Amino acid sequence: MNLKKAAPRRISATLGATLAVALGLCTTTPFADARADGIVIHDARGRDVTIGNTSRIVSIGGAITEILYALGLQDRIVGIDSTSLYPPTALGEKANVGYMRQLSAEGVIGLNPQLILAIEGSGPKETLDVLDSAKIPFVSFPETHTEQGLIDKIKLVAHAMDADTRGACLTAAVSADLAELKKLRDSVKQPARVMFVMSFLNGRAMVAGQKTAANEIIKLAGGVNAVEGFDGYKPVNDEAIVAAKPDVILTMQRGREQLDAQTVFANPSFAMTPAAAKKLFVAMDGLYLLGFGPRTAAAARDLALSLYPDLDDKAASWKPVTLTVDCRK
Repeated sequence: MNLKKAAPRRISATLGATLAVALGLCTTTPFADARADGIVIHDARGRDVTIGNTSRIVSIGGAITEILYALGLQDRIVGIDSTSLYPPTALGEKANVGYMRQLSAEGVIGLNPQLILAIEGSGPKETLDVLDSAKIPFVSFPETHTEQGLIDKIKLVAHAMDADTRGACLTAAVSADLAELKKLRDSVKQPARVMFVMSFLNGRAMVAGQKTAANEIIKLAGGVNAVEGFDGYKPVNDEAIVAAKPDVILTMQRGREQLDAQTVFANPSFAMTPAAAKKLFVAMDGLYLLGFGPRTAAAARDLALSLYPDLDDKAASWKPVTLTVDCRK
């Protein structure tokens, strides 16, 4: 597919305010430069990447792939990574280049891509160095787990693909769902204390602290993270689990390795929590729950209904727009 090249635009992939400037929402700073050889993106690696032909793409990162499909641009994708689990047909119809953090340069280059779109953190560095040497345009998108970060990511992917109109359609749908989600969240009277458990490592639970996708989705659903005092995912001792007093244990479904309620509550420390007393355990699809793609508001809604069953009547009339919207035109 031959695309008409738009006037080059410089877009920041790090700050929402800079993105607004780049999209012309602020007229005090010009968003076009003098180059006419394609669209220019300032990406999460701090580099200016010039994008020309976008007819053969490798998409790395489940959220990136999901956004491209939602924009109706899947026909341009020639390869995806193993985290690209949505839509379910993706891995069956596209070449798999492996796990996003363990990419093979040969596997990617062998697909003859004209553009690589990757979520921040993709690698390893040695592979990225080879791809850079091959002169394949490589755009790294920021992994910001916030509502604004989600909107910015969609806009940036759409702009990289010269599909701003479709991007505006999708961001409008996502924004509408986030607004409805806020109404649902505002109706919560007593926030549940939620502990996200990633796995068990040498008998210790790996849990989510602050500045994680799990922390943000819990907040979006109207809950509070029962774990405080650190950022990221870390193993915690039995005393910390008991002291956190979680009302609900949350985990993600990920094939054969997923945790179940019986395993978690059989642990002596978890057996002493309010969650165990009430048998409140929630497991959700990993990409849906933590991917921060177009379906995030819908995932937060589903989590909220699990945390607060009495919200059913309030939520029954809300059908997330992003699950049915068609932004392919």
